[in-house]
Amino acid sequence: MMNSKKIIPLAILGIYSFVNNSWADENVAPGLNLSPVVVTATRTEQNSFDLPVSIDVVDAEKIQEGQLQVNISESLARVPGMVAQSRGQYAQDVQISSRGFGARSQFGVRGIRLYADGIPLTMPDGQGQAGTFDLGSAKSIEVMRGPFSSLYGNSSGGVVQIFTADGPSDPTVSSSFTTGSYGTNRESIKLGGTEGNFNYIVDYSHLESDGYRVHSAVRRDLFNAKLGLKLNEDTRLTLLVTDLDQPVSQDPLGLTKQQWQQNPRSVVQSALDFNTRVSKSQTQVGAKLEHDFDSDNTLSLMGYGGVRKNTQFLSTPIASQTPASSSGGVSIIDRDFAGMDLRFTHKGQFANGPYSVSIGTNYDTMTDDRTGFNNFIGTKTGVQGTLRRDEADTARNFDQYAQAQWAPIDRLSFVAGVRHSNVKIKSEDHYIVGTNKDDSGSADFSKTTPVAGVIFKLTPTVNLYANAGKGFETPTLIESAYRPDGTSGLNFSLKPSSSNNYEIGAKAFITDNTRANIAVFYTETSNEIVTATNSSGRTTYQNAGGTERSGIELSIDSNLGNGLNAYAAYTYIDATYSDAFKSCGTQPAGCKVAGLILPVTINSSNKIPGVYRETAYAEISWKHANSGLSTAFELRANSKVYVDDTNQNSAPGYAILNWRGGFAQNLQNWKFSEFVRIENLANQNYVGSVKVNDANNQYFESGANRNWLLGVNASYHF
Repeated sequence: MMNSKKIIPLAILGIYSFVNNSWADENVAPGLNLSPVVVTATRTEQNSFDLPVSIDVVDAEKIQEGQLQVNISESLARVPGMVAQSRGQYAQDVQISSRGFGARSQFGVRGIRLYADGIPLTMPDGQGQAGTFDLGSAKSIEVMRGPFSSLYGNSSGGVVQIFTADGPSDPTVSSSFTTGSYGTNRESIKLGGTEGNFNYIVDYSHLESDGYRVHSAVRRDLFNAKLGLKLNEDTRLTLLVTDLDQPVSQDPLGLTKQQWQQNPRSVVQSALDFNTRVSKSQTQVGAKLEHDFDSDNTLSLMGYGGVRKNTQFLSTPIASQTPASSSGGVSIIDRDFAGMDLRFTHKGQFANGPYSVSIGTNYDTMTDDRTGFNNFIGTKTGVQGTLRRDEADTARNFDQYAQAQWAPIDRLSFVAGVRHSNVKIKSEDHYIVGTNKDDSGSADFSKTTPVAGVIFKLTPTVNLYANAGKGFETPTLIESAYRPDGTSGLNFSLKPSSSNNYEIGAKAFITDNTRANIAVFYTETSNEIVTATNSSGRTTYQNAGGTERSGIELSIDSNLGNGLNAYAAYTYIDATYSDAFKSCGTQPAGCKVAGLILPVTINSSNKIPGVYRETAYAEISWKHANSGLSTAFELRANSKVYVDDTNQNSAPGYAILNWRGGFAQNLQNWKFSEFVRIENLANQNYVGSVKVNDANNQYFESGANRNWLLGVNASYHF
């Protein structure tokens, strides 16, 4: 077992060896196909190879070819430092973590900022939803880890941003149909093109599936449109519209270890008794205006707004729904959200070196009309009963940020930035009945997060870099929803967690067609938000002491010639609690035993649950250009992972092998393609994702056994 205190010095030796072995002829120019342009790191287009940041790009080919194009986990599994797990059901969002941040989330994505074409999908309280990511019309996904993510605000773990493709030069219409195991069907139609100064792409898809497990069916419609208008030579306007309608999302809940081992497709009885399920919808509209005053000065203004509705039926026992302080077993959220971002960018020369400076401000707001109802009428469960909760919860942030880059000499570049964030959450209680008193209240959080990095070009093909910065995460509204002592009202005593983040790394072209990256990171966090109690369908949170996360990320991408490509990524993370704390969140009955409060001590050496110590991804692919034939094998492996704070329960490690193959044909204005995909070739029984600190020891969400997809696509350009 590797000691976390030894990781950084050992990694420095590893980088030294890596650099020596990567030394190349200075006259060799790096292949551009292995060094994509990114915008997330500095908010301006730059070559990723020349940035002191861990950032990866997943392009449209990897997102769409041979994939269902529904879950972002299909694409992010290949990115080092990231864990993106499909839960095998659609009631909750994909489980995403970055360098261990976000691993415990059971409701959406937290600790990681999500964006679509610059519009935040993470709300002001820090919780995000990736379900509106439209993979069918995506150009790329950028994934940034480490300190520079703090320049996006209330987030410590990283930034995931999807970009919609521009419409093609000629009007083009395409349609696809995919079918597969467990009654899975997806149909889509896409239209795009360019007419003078107007560019457009419109995509619609419909998904239906019975799901791998019992009681995990889904029905979903997703619409995405991007409209671009060049107003004049200096001004561009982009309109973005996304609409999600997901009326059916059955929730089979988690399984105990014994249930998973006996029948991974099974469902717990309470899910059937209470008909646990989620229905959700979201409509969002955004606009971005960019104006170039000249070649060195640009102004960008972005605004957006939308509505979301989420109705969830829980399996809260009837006895737990009856107390006056209970909010019932049905949760309904009607959300209005909006925001804006204003940014000015200036480029120039200082001391004979180029520089760029961006300054900006953004404001985001959300209002949730949150109601709760009993999940029973009389003795009949699975139906909406009487009102038990009625409140208006709001969150808003007002941030200012600045970021600068300067290269005093050709071989040296500095990047630095700072952001000041102010986040306010507020609850107005409208349910004051009997002994249920007025639980209104508010809390304010402010933080300034600086970050700085440097990159040194050791040779034209080897770059060394280092960066450091501060980050913070506020408690989300859902984490603040209940108090650990059982009294009613929001838990306004929760504090934000703060982190110090450090990273060193190297990026190198070993040959013209092979690029390798190594990054070493260390994060120390104070006031970590952890589980306090967990019983009767209700989870509460508290601030613990400190945590530490340290590790190494490695990746190599190589074009081997003759249509053959190879890619591999590996991540090692040691994530531990550095301070002991007491918790009632790991006991099914909470802390009350015979009327006594008996919390459990979580030792300082315990591992943070939900964080895989080792993850790996490897892919070898081949494409024959003349015939249109392609094939690939994918290997995905995770180590065992602890599922509770006591480290007494864990999910076993696994490795699964997938295969895909396809054809493509061009016939005048027509283009056709077909693919077959088989996942889990060896038919392994594995845990696809985990529910951290589950109250009923139902920690495990099964990954699917061997399954298949068959897809066809046809497009016509006019």
